[in-house]
Amino acid sequence: MKARGFTLIEVLVALAVLGITLAAAAKLVIGSTDLLIDYRTRTLASWVASNLINEQLAQRAYPETGATEGRVQQGGEIFIYRMNVSPTPNYSFRRVELQILAAAAPTHVLSTQVYYATRTQ
Repeated sequence: MKARGFTLIEVLVALAVLGITLAAAAKLVIGSTDLLIDYRTRTLASWVASNLINEQLAQRAYPETGATEGRVQQGGEIFIYRMNVSPTPNYSFRRVELQILAAAAPTHVLSTQVYYATRTQ
């Protein structure tokens, strides 16, 4: 008489393979979710930088040299911006470097943008 079905060893090996596969899939999903959140935060930081630069350009501001810092909210998140204005060899231009940082981790720069402000006469 032939025995039908699986042995206990075969079932345990199949469950072990299934468990390893599901653990790898779960790790992949968690990693993808973290990456998506990071991309979202960096995109919002880039928008903050663009908004601040465009605000300066719209006001035709010729900023004083030095550093300024502030907080701004975008997309439900709070960001810190640091604006460093430095002179250039041409007195009609100022170099403005804008860094956007996460308020939760103020040492982590999310976005950096540089533009030049011109003196209007």
